[in-house]
Amino acid sequence: MKRHYPIPVLTTALLLTALLFAAPATAAEDLKVKITAALESVPVKHNGETVTIRREQDPNARVDDAFAQTARPCPPFCIQPMQIAPGVETIGEIEMLDFLRRASLGEDVLVIDSRTPDWVARGTIPGSINIPWTQLDTSRGADPFLITDILESQFGARTQEGLWDFSGVKTLVLFCNGMWCGQSPANIRTLLELGYPADKLKWYRGGMQNWSNLGLTSVKP
Repeated sequence: MKRHYPIPVLTTALLLTALLFAAPATAAEDLKVKITAALESVPVKHNGETVTIRREQDPNARVDDAFAQTARPCPPFCIQPMQIAPGVETIGEIEMLDFLRRASLGEDVLVIDSRTPDWVARGTIPGSINIPWTQLDTSRGADPFLITDILESQFGARTQEGLWDFSGVKTLVLFCNGMWCGQSPANIRTLLELGYPADKLKWYRGGMQNWSNLGLTSVKP
């Protein structure tokens, strides 16, 4: 099997510079609540349309009720660790925005909402696609042919002499509902078991709860 070499990680300074060029501030917008002191918004592609991600400007806005509940039974809603698996990088919102920008520019990056469709219907991160954790887990009834199709047509994996070749796969950035949600961790563990390179998997631990808490733009299917 071919070896994979990781993509160099942007330094914080380079990351912010890249985001600034991706979403230049305009005097007309004059946003009071910015993403960072130097960054107002980030345009991304979602279902072929441009969506501008920015923070909520209404000072009276509150967190979506779906993410306001603090007492959830564990299991299954247990607090997730900061690192989900060795070699898998945990990222925050600024890094997520850069991956979304790169995906919109056609780079080999795919941002994946790992939640089931009922959750996605309430809102998701612009620029992401939905691949529920149940579609990759055969123990949950996932179709092996569908798994193969996802790996090949969406992730860029190939088969070679009956074995998976992950040398040319995309970087996958996975998220779900937040630090108490096990759906993206389940997808990540399944992919690792299949042989997907850990350095090609990124985990946005904060998920939709942190995204909502920060007032960042979401879209509904």
